[in-house]
Amino acid sequence: PMNTQSTQSTQTLGHGSYKAVTPALLSALREVVGEVNVKTDEATIQEFGKDWTEDLYSAPEVGVFPGSTDEVSAVLRLASEHRVPVVARGGGTGLSGGAIPLRGGIVLSTKRMAEILEIDHANSVAVVQPGVITQVLQEAVEAEGLFYPPDPASRGSCAIGGNVAECAGGPRCVKYGITRDYVLGLEAVLASGEVMRLGGKLLKDVTGYDLVRLIVGSEGTLAIVTEVTLKLLPLPTETRTLLAPFESLDAAAAAVAGIFQAGIIPTTCELLGQRALHAAEAHLGKQFPAEIHDAEASLLLEVDGNDSDVVEAEAERLGELCLDKLGATDLLLAGTPERARELWAIRRAMGEAVKSLGDYREYDVSVPRARIPDAFRAIDAVLEPLGVRALSYGHAGDGNLHVNVLRDELSQERWEEVLAAAGPGIISRIVALGGVISGEHGIGIIQRELLPLQFGEAELRLMRGIKQVFDPQGILNPGKLIPDAPGTDAPSA
Repeated sequence: PMNTQSTQSTQTLGHGSYKAVTPALLSALREVVGEVNVKTDEATIQEFGKDWTEDLYSAPEVGVFPGSTDEVSAVLRLASEHRVPVVARGGGTGLSGGAIPLRGGIVLSTKRMAEILEIDHANSVAVVQPGVITQVLQEAVEAEGLFYPPDPASRGSCAIGGNVAECAGGPRCVKYGITRDYVLGLEAVLASGEVMRLGGKLLKDVTGYDLVRLIVGSEGTLAIVTEVTLKLLPLPTETRTLLAPFESLDAAAAAVAGIFQAGIIPTTCELLGQRALHAAEAHLGKQFPAEIHDAEASLLLEVDGNDSDVVEAEAERLGELCLDKLGATDLLLAGTPERARELWAIRRAMGEAVKSLGDYREYDVSVPRARIPDAFRAIDAVLEPLGVRALSYGHAGDGNLHVNVLRDELSQERWEEVLAAAGPGIISRIVALGGVISGEHGIGIIQRELLPLQFGEAELRLMRGIKQVFDPQGILNPGKLIPDAPGTDAPSA
């Protein structure tokens, strides 16, 4: 899918010193995957030069669509032999430029590898290929009374392989955890074409280094995943959804800590800033009641379980806590599943609503939950002197905030000045609060130069060393995640 944002200020990104795709390589690729699965047409090149990240574009030379692990292995052997970069691509919904082919070369799409291979009830696992759409997997296992909790906002478009590459999260992480908590095993192909099988249908495994968890979140820079074994849970049958408005963003953020201190662990705890709420309402053509619409911030809360009486009591306790002790000015309880879906439609529309407002830069920082009020104050201290506004929302229950800085009417020159100051300013303050650069969107292109604000040279040297061991030629997703070593001119591996 193409980025829906205006492309007037699209940046064309430069290629490094890798070899070009030659007619001989194209011919060899066609022999491996079939003529129709090697594409150089303009539509494919345009699509594969973007993901859902703001305004970035960099064209590949060819799109390749393997249909099996053997074909992936053969493609990577050819790429290694010719020293041509390869970028794996799932649904193309990433928000850090992770799937953009910064150095040209091959985009390897997993669209043809989209089969749910097994739903194993005895072991409560699913075995899937990387091109399976997340929502398709969720619906398939739910039909059998099982549950795959990670639920990124793009779950209807994103693929499991991309979720693994970025260690995707979503609203339910506060109770259920993130993608890495569900990946039990992987089949993955190294740049050399060697196939690895790691982990399996195991809940305990301390045999050697944990390469599974190393690859999860590595943004396609270490290996290309071709099969995933995922832990499943019993499907919760009861859910209650609430929305609590607050007079200020600070009050809503402070209430988050109060909920957990009271011993309640909600399934979700989402913070919706007023500007982001209004943007989503406008995008969907719907509006909340005035009590919610006029609030500076609201918390979208959910509890779930399998006992109706217990879940109902938990929801009542949560609502009373918000109203009586945590400063909520009102409470909206979704009395039906349809009403709950309406509330979630507003939340899930926020990303697209931000894009519809023009150029922006998103920071998906993460801080310890109790520091959320401090994080918002720190971000304001950076943005107010720059004269820009931000739409804020996020997974407050696990400290993951999405802060979208808007360009509005700024000139391109002024916008670049704002970004040059805003990124380091925000990240420095977040790290000082015990936080990190990214909670779930990854580092990719747009944040790699900020990594030294969080890590020292020792940590960065180890990361570069790991990359070198897995991918000596640096052909897997070059220019992503890890900044170049000081004093080097070579393109990053």
